[in-house]
Amino acid sequence: MDPISDMLTRIRNALAVKKTEVVLPYSKLKFNLAQVLQRSGWIGKVADDQEGKMKVLRIGLRYDETGMPTISGITRLSKPGQRIYSKVTKIPRVTLGSGATIVSTSKGLMTSDQARKEKLGGELICQIW
Repeated sequence: MDPISDMLTRIRNALAVKKTEVVLPYSKLKFNLAQVLQRSGWIGKVADDQEGKMKVLRIGLRYDETGMPTISGITRLSKPGQRIYSKVTKIPRVTLGSGATIVSTSKGLMTSDQARKEKLGGELICQIW
């Protein structure tokens, strides 16, 4: 099973039922992805905790003043069976420019805007809007 797809699905499902927090198994990649989403303002606080013997990742979800989630859509681009890489000039833009593409570069995970500023391409992880 793909851990990133699982993380994105858990976030999508939690938003559908208006939960305030998502708890999932910890990994460095998921933690770094959550930090990128937090810096971009899509999610709330991110913390790694210990539940019993297992390390978990806690992600706080954000909603606006009317109760609508800040994330209206999130989708996985590159999958374990088919990796998708892109040059800096070919990184896709999210519709209407109100979203972001998360890219795994040689300098770590970053949004497509940051990757363009640093002139770095890489693996396309997901898109969020």
